Amino acid sequence: MTFDLISRRGILGVFATTTVAAAPVMANAFGFLRGAGDMRRIRMYSGRTGESLDTVYWVDGKYIREALNEINIFMRDWRTGEAIGIDPRTVDVAAASHRLLQTNEPYMMLSGYRSPRTNAMLRRSSGGVARNSLHMVGKAADLRLKSRSVGQMYNAAISCRAGGVGKYSRSNFVHMDCGPVRNWGA
Repeated sequence: MTFDLISRRGILGVFATTTVAAAPVMANAFGFLRGAGDMRRIRMYSGRTGESLDTVYWVDGKYIREALNEINIFMRDWRTGEAIGIDPRTVDVAAASHRLLQTNEPYMMLSGYRSPRTNAMLRRSSGGVARNSLHMVGKAADLRLKSRSVGQMYNAAISCRAGGVGKYSRSNFVHMDCGPVRNWGA
């Protein structure tokens, strides 16, 4: 039993310090990220809070609870400090898209969870905010990369066929969610 704990910790330490190599394109994010010996990693930073996240959140078919907790806190509503459980499928969509883009640059996260209060405030000041946004239930993220265009990010996310993808060229970000498969802003 002790050997398993040491071995798992050792493996996680190695995974956390290595670079994820690009893999062949698959039909959807979940299929793309599935496999024997698989691990999933997400790297993001927030220009709003100055925080960074670089974590392996899945190893050999299992989500790592501690890593998901870190993601929940990182993707909190920065305006209110409120955090909820982010749907891991949202992270899967972002991670699969990132792998397809073959970049080591972390995502800049513009928006993860939004409290109903924050969402209502944004709706009053912007026309592109949905009344029943998936951000309010931890199922969406708005992301940007300096090294890739909005079009490249949009196409990578669409190719995952795992949720909603919105292209916001004027604001320079892509919305990714784990809701029904759909896209907009093409």
